[in-house]
Amino acid sequence: MSTDTTASVSTHILDTSIGRPAAAVAVTLAARSGSGAPWAALGGSATDADGRCKDLPALPEGTTHVRLDFETEAYFAAKKQAEAQQDAPRVRDSGAFFPEVAITFAVVPGEHYHVPLLLNPFGYSVYRGS
Repeated sequence: MSTDTTASVSTHILDTSIGRPAAAVAVTLAARSGSGAPWAALGGSATDADGRCKDLPALPEGTTHVRLDFETEAYFAAKKQAEAQQDAPRVRDSGAFFPEVAITFAVVPGEHYHVPLLLNPFGYSVYRGS
């Protein structure tokens, strides 16, 4: 939750190749207090069955930049394994073209930032949601 002196962040992931949320994707959060400042790792979470991270750490006061790191390689490996066990038609992809996705964005105190990730094996898109 944001306050007058901090911003807050939330995210979710939709796997657009299947039209469903991406569950069990590890997400880490880092912050810094200016362009030249070092990144401080704040912790992380994993997406739930709805593809949402509901327990990302709070941002420290003075945060101006945030980075979300999504560990997509393990998600696609598990998805490929599940498809193989179901005798699904063989897919051309060899796993994750993007083994991780790092999204960096600027924040201002008092604002909430919801940053969804639209993901598929060969591409991704992000935007500031509501």
